[in-house]
Parts: sequence; structure tokens; C-alpha cells
Amino acid sequence: MLIHIEGSNLPGQEWGQCGQTPGVSGYRNIHIAVQRRDRPSELFGLHPGDALSAHWELEVTARSVDGQWDLRGPYVQGRPGARFIYLSWGTVDDHEVFTMFRRAKLWLDGIDHGVLTAAVDGGLLVGRLGLTDMRGGPLCAAVRPPLIEWSTS
Repeated sequence: MLIHIEGSNLPGQEWGQCGQTPGVSGYRNIHIAVQRRDRPSELFGLHPGDALSAHWELEVTARSVDGQWDLRGPYVQGRPGARFIYLSWGTVDDHEVFTMFRRAKLWLDGIDHGVLTAAVDGGLLVGRLGLTDMRGGPLCAAVRPPLIEWSTS
């Protein structure tokens, strides 16, 4: 099965500290990517923070466990019943080195069971979300509906 994540409304390539990180005056050349499970330095689909949109297609397997779907794959994190996908925000320096400063955790437990069953049957699950938070910064922390909309198309 494929999970297709569609991100819109990216926050831009620069972001000030907003009072959250003492000693940090802001971030420049911001990018976002999907983080590989157990390998935070392995990123998939790096997009600049000022892109019009960001898209990722992730191959996953789905199996039924006690009447619930368990999704697994190289970019799916967590244990059964608590699976998620990390979108990592970071800066890219002059040597193309990515340094993460925050993450959004796309919780898979928030997907409606009927939608997930139809996605498993059809082979496609789509997640759509805005990537800028309420204060204008890169979206972070736990992301569940209504911040993300899950569907089969």
C-alpha cells in the first residue's frame, strides 16, 4: 500500500525563535523531509520551506491485528497501536548538511477505521495537511485530525 502525504502552506525558509529556544536567534534555509525509522539522519524527500507544496509517497504494509490495522514500513515509527510518521524540520548549511530543530508527528491512530480499511483494499491512503502552525512557524508536535485529513483519494 502507498501512503501519499500532501503538505501545503509551508512556512518559508526563515523562522525566528518565537521565544521557544533561548540563545537561538532564528533559523535560515529551512527544509522538511520524512525521517526514516531508527535513523534520524536518513531523510526522504527533502523540500525547501518556501516550496508551494511538499509531497511524499511511502510504501507500507498493512496487516490486521485484533481487528485493527497495523501499518509498517521503513518510515513508519512506533509500536503497534501507536504508529506515526515523522516530518522533520531542519536547516541546510552550505555543505548540504541537514540539522533538525523540530518535528511533526503524524499519528496513524487518528485515521478513521473505515477510511483505513478502504485504503488497504484500494492500495492508497492520502494525508493532506498544512505545514505552518498557528503562529506562522513550521508545524510540529502531535498531528491528528482535524490538522490532517486522511482519505483514499
